[in-house]
Formats: sequence, structure tokens, C-alpha cells
Amino acid sequence: MHETSLFSGGSEDGTFVPFTDILFNALLGFAVMLFIAFALIRPDAKAGDVEVKAEILVTVTWPDNNPDDIDTYVQEPGGDVVWYHSMQKGFVTLDRDDRGNYLDKIEVNGETLAFPLNQETVTVRRIVPGEYIINVYKYTDETGAPVPVTVKVEKINPKLSVVYYDTLTLTRKGDEQTAVRFTLDAEGAVSDINTRPASLIQAVRK
Repeated sequence: MHETSLFSGGSEDGTFVPFTDILFNALLGFAVMLFIAFALIRPDAKAGDVEVKAEILVTVTWPDNNPDDIDTYVQEPGGDVVWYHSMQKGFVTLDRDDRGNYLDKIEVNGETLAFPLNQETVTVRRIVPGEYIINVYKYTDETGAPVPVTVKVEKINPKLSVVYYDTLTLTRKGDEQTAVRFTLDAEGAVSDINTRPASLIQAVRK
């Protein structure tokens, strides 16, 4: 009796069944299905991308539910000032302008709720050598009372460190105080931390 191997290309009924062709077609079909599967995977939309890299983070807070509007002013080494009318200069950005209780409402399951947090944030997204000045300013005085304002400056890279943290008291409408001044070198090292007063309100009005 004549024996036929499947690998020889023959079969008992005389038909020709090349094993290598079957294997090739199977692999080809698998590759096509894999390609289609990857093609159907949609990449994340680029329109919503936000540059989150930061070198310096400035956070200004005052008591929750306080209706007074406290503003943050930051002067970068080139002399430009970031504030609510000019929210980005170079690599410095006012990410959040908080106006006390104004528009502090959020919708949750169809119900309008008050959002109590009073906070402004400024980010420095790239190291530019020179002096930075951070001021706070009492724009409105609905309470008619002094407001404690906490200013925190953090250096993010290469590891998180606190450059400055303190609470100032703004006593009346139009009160402006310098929270901190500091200098960065080309490597991002911080020096000359001080609180020498400088009016950034006058700087933006020139």
C-alpha cells in the first residue's frame, strides 16, 4: 500500500493539498485581521491636548466662600506682567483667574451648587533666568474686612521643593503686597529670595 505524507503535496484521493499554501493563507488572513483591528483604534483627539509641563507653580488661595476678588500678578525676567488682563507672557501663564464668589456655580445632576474654593494658579513652563516678582492685590472688598491670602511657590523639577509659603493680609480694596521675589539661574537654581516691595499695578498701567 502506498503511503502519502501531507507534506509531500499529495493525498489519498489524488487531490493536491499544498500544506505551505494553507499555512501562508492562514497567516495572511491573521495579519489582515490584525491590521484592521489596529486601524479601528482611534487615537486620542489632539484638540484637547494641554501642555502640563511646569517648572514653577504659584498657588494663591483665600478663605472658601469669601466673596472678595483677590488678583495675582507675576512679573517675569523680561519685565512683562501676567495678570487677569494679560494671562500669558512668554512661558508664564495665569491658568485660573478666580473672582471670589462670582460665577462660582457648578451643575450636578441638574442642581446648581456653589463652588466654594478661592484659588488662582500661575505656571512657569520653562526656565528663563532672572528675577520673578509675585504680588497679590485686593480688587474688590465686599466683606469690608481683612482677608488672609496664602501664597505658595513650588519648584517642580528635578524634584518638588517649596520655594516660598506664607500668608499675607490684604486689608482694604486696592491693597497690593509683594509676596515674594526670587531669582532663577540657567539651570533653575533659586537664589535671592526676598520680599522687597514693588508695585506691579503701576507697572501694568504704564
